[in-house]
Amino acid sequence: MATLLHIDSSAFPSEASSSRAVTDAFRKTWQEQHPDGTVIYRDLAANPVPHITADAHTAGFADPAAHTPEQAAAFAARVKLIEEVEQADAVLIGAPMYNLTIPSTLKAWLDNVILFGRTAGEAPSAQGTPVTVVASRGGSYAPGTPKEGYEYVQNYLQAVLVDMLALDLDLIVPELTMAPHNPAMAELVPLFEASRDRALEDAAAKAKLLTTRLPA
Repeated sequence: MATLLHIDSSAFPSEASSSRAVTDAFRKTWQEQHPDGTVIYRDLAANPVPHITADAHTAGFADPAAHTPEQAAAFAARVKLIEEVEQADAVLIGAPMYNLTIPSTLKAWLDNVILFGRTAGEAPSAQGTPVTVVASRGGSYAPGTPKEGYEYVQNYLQAVLVDMLALDLDLIVPELTMAPHNPAMAELVPLFEASRDRALEDAAAKAKLLTTRLPA
């Protein structure tokens, strides 16, 4: 049976979140394709994981037999998150842009999951696992736009998810999500609606496509 690890990080509930709407569409299609599969869900806004601590960090490079009680407890929490990635057949991440980058809750999750010698390094333990990222943003940072140089979400996640964890990254990018709420962006609402509809369609299509690559 296939296992999907679904991570949401939007601070907003589903009815007010563009990224959650798209990850929900992906997950719904996934579950239709894998009715007997497993979904491991983490809502990092509702239940944030701990930010990396000195004990959690140093424990990753020390002999477990030499761990202090504090290191052992902190590392056990990291290992649980790491094992969820390693056991997943596919990963789905909602990563809205906040102040030009990802939410701090998602950064905390990544800091816990990245462990050199296990998930990162010469032989990453989840290498090749497909990961679909919904990188929503209030404006547009596409090539050729005035804000192109401020795009730090896709660049960062490419470096972390692909270059470090060796996952197989696919991006869905709903843009201009602030257009319906900002009067100054009113003329961009049709472009927002087109981007939203395309993202929802892409989510369903990508979830179906993974069916051909993964166990039923």
